[in-house]
Amino acid sequence: MKNVEIKARIRDLDDFASRLKTLKPEKPQVLVQEDVFFRIARGRLKLRVLGPRSGELIYYERPDAAGPKASEYEIARTSEPGKLRAVLTAALGVRGIVKKVRLVALAGQTRIHLDEVGGLGLFMELEVVLRPGQNISEGTAIARDLTKKLGIRKSDLVSGAYLDLLEKKGRP
Repeated sequence: MKNVEIKARIRDLDDFASRLKTLKPEKPQVLVQEDVFFRIARGRLKLRVLGPRSGELIYYERPDAAGPKASEYEIARTSEPGKLRAVLTAALGVRGIVKKVRLVALAGQTRIHLDEVGGLGLFMELEVVLRPGQNISEGTAIARDLTKKLGIRKSDLVSGAYLDLLEKKGRP
């Protein structure tokens, strides 16, 4: 599966929230997530724990660059995230853990995330989920348009994953 992503810091929550409302997204959903990243040679592999009986194993490759970037990913759902975590930890080792509370809103084909990330603060992510046959340049144009509508400044764009930011702060 493919999408185009943008990640940015949120400096003014009220401004972001009011701009998000103008997009008239579907009813937002709040998720509490713990992402356990495992040590692998290329790409990223994380187990997203959503609860004791719900999780997703996600492998993805994406360039570490600010602004719109293409991401290729695979997801496998599990009803036993604790057991899967134990197996992957034994086999690969844990690189780090990211804890966050995520508000997810859907606007057209784009998932808009407002994330409160433990140890980092507030962020926004756009994930333009590409439709079959849709090219990356179309997804990039959608992401750039939403970035403008949400008032995201170029200086607030983030490259890499939340884990990378935590590692830079010395908190894997």
